[in-house]
Amino acid sequence: MTTSAQDDRRVPTKATVEHPSVAERVARGQAARAEVPRSAHAELDPGPKRPDPIALLEAQAKSRVPELVPIRYGRMLVSPFTFYRGAALIMAADLATTPTTGLQAQLCGDAHLSNFGVFGTPERRMDFDLNDFDETLPGPFEWDLKRLAASLEVAGRDRGYPADARAAVVRAAAASYRSAMAGFAGQGNLANFYARFDVDEAVARYRATVPAKVLKRAEKQLAKARTKDSMEALARLTHEVDREPRISADPPLIVPIADLWPADQATRFSDWFHERLREYRRTLSTDRRALLERYRFADLARKVVGVGSVGTRAWIVLMLGRDGRDPLFLQVKEAQPSVLEEFAGRSVYRNAGHRVVAGQRLMQTASDLFLGWLHVADSPDAGERDFYVRQLRDWKGSAEVEAMVPKGMRIYAQMCGWTLARGHARSGDPVAIAAYLGNKDVFDRAIAAFAVAYADRNERDYELLKEAVASGRLEAQTGL
Repeated sequence: MTTSAQDDRRVPTKATVEHPSVAERVARGQAARAEVPRSAHAELDPGPKRPDPIALLEAQAKSRVPELVPIRYGRMLVSPFTFYRGAALIMAADLATTPTTGLQAQLCGDAHLSNFGVFGTPERRMDFDLNDFDETLPGPFEWDLKRLAASLEVAGRDRGYPADARAAVVRAAAASYRSAMAGFAGQGNLANFYARFDVDEAVARYRATVPAKVLKRAEKQLAKARTKDSMEALARLTHEVDREPRISADPPLIVPIADLWPADQATRFSDWFHERLREYRRTLSTDRRALLERYRFADLARKVVGVGSVGTRAWIVLMLGRDGRDPLFLQVKEAQPSVLEEFAGRSVYRNAGHRVVAGQRLMQTASDLFLGWLHVADSPDAGERDFYVRQLRDWKGSAEVEAMVPKGMRIYAQMCGWTLARGHARSGDPVAIAAYLGNKDVFDRAIAAFAVAYADRNERDYELLKEAVASGRLEAQTGL
């Protein structure tokens, strides 16, 4: 079995690190304009050799749990927006055909608007940040922004916004990114590293300018997010057996290990899984490892998560501390190669779980207390796999897109744009990127035009999915 420590040693490091001057970094950004004009980012022309989008989805399905794949297709069938959420690979293939600046940053890889949200930091403050890094990888900074912009256009259409309102939302995201990047370019490295989006401060700042109805809805969502922790999960997801909590069944979305296999096989797998968690502990810092060791393994269940992730192996683990009212829920989620790797180059991390954790820690202000990874070479159900681990719930909350009015979505778009710029500034060169973007809205308008073109493309691909299900090429299970 490959251990986490061995994975660390396999990560290559540079012998020397270059430190160009600010003037040289500005010149690099301005030179990129000559190679790829900002207006060129409006282009979307994959050409006649564009891969069949349904074939790309089928290829992904080959490595997933077969009986869960129809749930993925069913969730993608709900609307063009849910299709978009599950179509990160399709868009990655399309982005690879667009003009690229060569200005690299750590990418989220799937920066659509529903992959931003609020979560509790270890200091028990609430931040707004990116919250899904399954596809994280270094790449051209604009790929993340185009993924975000197109998601706003698709969501605006889903909500029935007129074209001018949708365009205003997308331009707001791009302008916020550009303005934020200029700010990050003008301050020191530590200031950029410490920058954070404090949710309570934001609510206070917007109170005088946001309609009361929008603000009230946001405050209600924040209050709800603060209740989403392991205690809430204990009440929602468990029942009592012999005075101990056990994870409740909700098939096929949640299947306890005791229901997944015969008793002997389930016991062996549970014991095997417990041993793997011991290896995961090695990826935690000493203080967090000591905290985790105060909890004992209690139960395990398979869980269906997300839209694009459906079918990858995901487990929830119930741990108990001082007693049955001191729970810790962990999510152990399979990490596969990023959808960007075929187009932006292979990750330097051999372990895909390590890739996810490294990218998340690089882009987020504060990551989950128990964020770590593991590799298994002898999984009884899946062979050799990589996983990452985090808390199942810790003050997590995401935007209710279906309830957003145009002004609310425009503010949300600005929040996302700032947050994405902060993540890129921590990992890329904010000076060069800011020099490339400039002070005018040329780039903003190009991104808005791209978003419209890609939303049109997404609608056509969505129709192809419906046709594939109707013809029997794909099987979809809806309503889950």
